[in-house]
Formats: sequence, C-alpha cells, structure tokens
Amino acid sequence: MIAIEGLTKRFGPFTAVDGISFSVSRGEVLGFLGPNGAGKSTTMKMITGFLSPSAGRASVCGHDVVTDQLAAQRMLGYLPEGAPAYGDMTPLAFLKFIARVRALKGAAADSAIANAVAATELQGVLEQPIDTLSKGFRRRVGLAQAILHNPPVLIMDEPTDGLDPNQKHEVRKLIARMAADKAIIISTHILEEVDAICTRALIIDRGRVVADGTPAELIARSRYHNAVSLTVGGQVTIAAAEALKALPGIASIEINPRGTETTFTLFPMQQNAISAEVKLIDAVADLAREKDWTVRALYGEPGRLDEVFRKLTRSDTADTPGKNAA
Repeated sequence: MIAIEGLTKRFGPFTAVDGISFSVSRGEVLGFLGPNGAGKSTTMKMITGFLSPSAGRASVCGHDVVTDQLAAQRMLGYLPEGAPAYGDMTPLAFLKFIARVRALKGAAADSAIANAVAATELQGVLEQPIDTLSKGFRRRVGLAQAILHNPPVLIMDEPTDGLDPNQKHEVRKLIARMAADKAIIISTHILEEVDAICTRALIIDRGRVVADGTPAELIARSRYHNAVSLTVGGQVTIAAAEALKALPGIASIEINPRGTETTFTLFPMQQNAISAEVKLIDAVADLAREKDWTVRALYGEPGRLDEVFRKLTRSDTADTPGKNAA
C-alpha cells in the first residue's frame, strides 16, 4: 500500500534523504525511527506529497505521489509534526472544514465527524477555540482530522507527543484497532511505542536505512539479548563478583553498584541461544542460594532497543554535518 523506491531529497549541497527504499503492506504498523536530523519528517513529507523528491519514487495504493498526487492524497490520513490547525476555529468547526475538503457532505460528514470525535475523545472541547486547548488536546484534534475520512493509509509524525500517560494508552489502543485494515507509518522518539504498537521498525541515520525488522529482531541485535541480570542487597564483596565470573558459559560481566544494592549483568558466550540464558539463570540462582545472598531481582534480559538505536545511529553527535536538517 506504500511503496518507496530510491527516494532522495537534496537541499542544495545537503542530502537529507539518500536513496531509501521500503514498502508497507495492509495490516502493518511501521515504526519509523532515527535521531533528530536523520530525515524522518522529510521522508514523510515526500510520501504525502508536501515535498517533491529530488530522485526516486513514492506511491500510495498504486498512485504516484508526484504524477498522481491528488489520488494518492485521497488515500492518506496525515498527522504532521506539531499538528497545525486554524487556532481561531473550534475543533468542531475545523473538523467540518476538513470534511468539506475531503468531499464529505450531509449525513456522511456528520457520521465521519462523530466517529473521529469519539475515537479521539474530543467531546468536552468541541466548542473551545483550538488556540486555547492544551498541547495534548491540540494533538488529538490533529489525529481526528487525519482519521476523519477513514483512509487506508495513515502517516503520523509523533502521534502521542504532548499526551499524558492515559491519553497515550488510548491513542495506542486506537492505532491497534485501526491497524488490521490499514497501512500505518508512525515516526516516534518514544522507543517503548515500537514494542507497544508496531509490527515492524525501520531505523534511518543520515538519510539512509540502517535497520529494518520486527521489534523482536531489532532487540535481538542488542548485546544484552539473553544476558542475565542479578540484583542483590547488602554488602557485596569482590569474592561474590569473582564467583559469578567463574560460572560456566560467561563471556563477560558488568557490575553496577547503586546505594545498598548491586546489579550484576552476565553475558553468555552464546548471545543468541535462549537455552544458554535459561541455564545461566539456573546457575546464578543456585549460586545465590549457596552463598545466601539477598536477591532483589533475577531475570533474563530480552535486549535493549535503546542500545541498538545508539549503536546504529550517529546523526545526533555534535560533529555531524547537517545536524539541524529536517
């Protein structure tokens, strides 16, 4: 439903998006990740027709976004960064305006507005000027206009930005409900959202794709994948650390003291073997019982997406050229 082939955008001598290719099918929620300046917003603006590509091609439901732009945009719901709207309008007036833009009239418009309002829980602020709303409510107005015409493709830039934890939970549930019959791209800096709602994640850096896979596949690239963490209370001696290091199958160990507790993270020699993690947990538990340590926590690490993200991306470093690009 979304097909991107060699998409490139240059601003003078600076290349913001550098020949990226990917596709998104019905039923997929793609988490679009990357540091500031990596090219995420620029890519989404090209897919939605707000920027023309310097090279390459993007199509939505088979419609080229350059040569068949209006047909492509009919298939799209777009929530841009900042959720811009007419501040002197009320949410109800704004949604009626969007309904007219989308060629919805009469009962069809009324039904579409009612469904969007209910989905985004805007009932209590419909008659209040948008400029007077909180950031969270303004974001929900932007989300309501994006889903108003029930598009088969949704592209959302930071959809939960400014929302409190309860509102984030509701928006995630809404996205999950819509996902079955839509193709959805979500740009986000909140890595927990990738695991919560995305079926796939794509990471870009300096305008290029550096990783593409399911959340589980990306997490499995973490050095913490299948590691074992043990937190013990009380005074921990050097001998305790040495005892843990002596366990069979240990490649390395990290020691992190914090107040009256110490966390040991043990890395198995076979990083990708789940059986190694299970055996290692058993061995650590047996050792803790034998030594009579006060165990606060003992668990296997699935992996850490933030660590994978940092390893793959470099655009947010101080010396990166074009750091402030879109």
